[in-house]
Amino acid sequence: MRRRLLAALTVFAAIAVLAFAVPLSLTIATSRTQQLVLARSGDADRFANLADDAVTTGDSRALADEVSRYHELYGENVLVVDARGTTAVNAGAGVNDPGVVAAVAAARRNQRPHAVDKLAPWGAPTMLVARPVGTGVQVNGAVVIEASTARARADIGRAWAVIVVGGVVAMMLFMLLAVTLSRWVLRPLAALSHAVAELTATLPKPRADTATPVSIAGRHGGPPEMRAVAESFDAMAFAVADSADAQRQLVADTAHAMRNPLAALTIRLDSLEPAIPETAASTFRGAGTEVDRLTALLDGLLSLAVAETPAAFDAVRSAADDRHCDAVQVVADRFDAWSSAFEAADQELRVAPSPAYADVAVSADVLAQILDVPLSNSSRYAGRSAHTELTVATEPGWVTVTVRDDGAGVRPGEIDKLTTRFFRGSSAPAGGSGLGLPIAAALTQARGGTLTVEAIHPHGLAIGVRLPAAVDR
Repeated sequence: MRRRLLAALTVFAAIAVLAFAVPLSLTIATSRTQQLVLARSGDADRFANLADDAVTTGDSRALADEVSRYHELYGENVLVVDARGTTAVNAGAGVNDPGVVAAVAAARRNQRPHAVDKLAPWGAPTMLVARPVGTGVQVNGAVVIEASTARARADIGRAWAVIVVGGVVAMMLFMLLAVTLSRWVLRPLAALSHAVAELTATLPKPRADTATPVSIAGRHGGPPEMRAVAESFDAMAFAVADSADAQRQLVADTAHAMRNPLAALTIRLDSLEPAIPETAASTFRGAGTEVDRLTALLDGLLSLAVAETPAAFDAVRSAADDRHCDAVQVVADRFDAWSSAFEAADQELRVAPSPAYADVAVSADVLAQILDVPLSNSSRYAGRSAHTELTVATEPGWVTVTVRDDGAGVRPGEIDKLTTRFFRGSSAPAGGSGLGLPIAAALTQARGGTLTVEAIHPHGLAIGVRLPAAVDR
């Protein structure tokens, strides 16, 4: 992956350097060429004026002297012809050279041949600059300068060399930055890949009877390093999920297997009751109570394990369209069922004004099972003279049933722990297994809802059960 990243960064850097260096090089070459052309065009125009004066006065000595000095100073050849094409002054120019002949012919036709647009260090050693002699439409001859391009080409070559060196330095800096950046980016990935690979190697292999899901790398591809990390994460996640499922199954199997011995123990205790002397009766009743408590604990563990299994989630989703009930009616039924228990506990249970109908995507039995948990907790732990209220609220797509009391409540630091297995509030009286709210939360989550626990000011507790509303068909 590092090589591919470096190759990509190098290509981008090369494109950036070339995008800057090539236009700059062409601009410098064009500018230096125009500078040479303008200078030699000015010289040709001056010789053309001198030649025109020579035609007018009939004296060409001044023209010959200027051409001779120019040739000696710059080492460039100059040719001047008259209107008939006869050589008037020649300072080293080849009169039979095809390029010179063509330039003379064009200038005698009152044309100005276009000079070179852009020189290159490897270009021609000379270029021709021609000008007609005369004014207006009257042409009295032609002037041709065979200008040397050596100095201009040398200047262009030096400028291009500087640009090349600058480009190489820029590429070296870009490469150094790319190496540093790639190491900075990929070092954590390499460490993560190594750590995940080591962890994955220690995980148990999936069971043969379980279907392996399609990996992320198989669906999306990517670089080998990323595919290796994705496959390691897939294996780790699958192993963790398989382990969690095995743990739930172990709890369910253990709870189920222990129910029969407990049932047999209960029968034996019941058969022993007539033979227990009065002095041991309290101890015997305590043993029976503990057996009943252990039975309730195992039933709770079994219910929680079943509620949290992935199969339970899938079954609920597949049957979501067929199971629904009226939450208002279920609340009314639970009110009738729990009123006597609240009266016995010297508490008041009431139902707040609710909508006429609230169709929720949960069966009536499951919703009743969920609501029985907070109602049982309120009747047992809220305290004497407490008031408990059942509320049904609707919103688009959701139905919320809340059990709210103004009892003793729990400490603020314990609110978030109430849905943890086996946790019981520090102020709660003896009894209970600490599995009621976890079971209710698991049942709610399996149906696509949420169970929340909130403190009531100044004291009390509110259990909110938010479930999806049934879809109208």
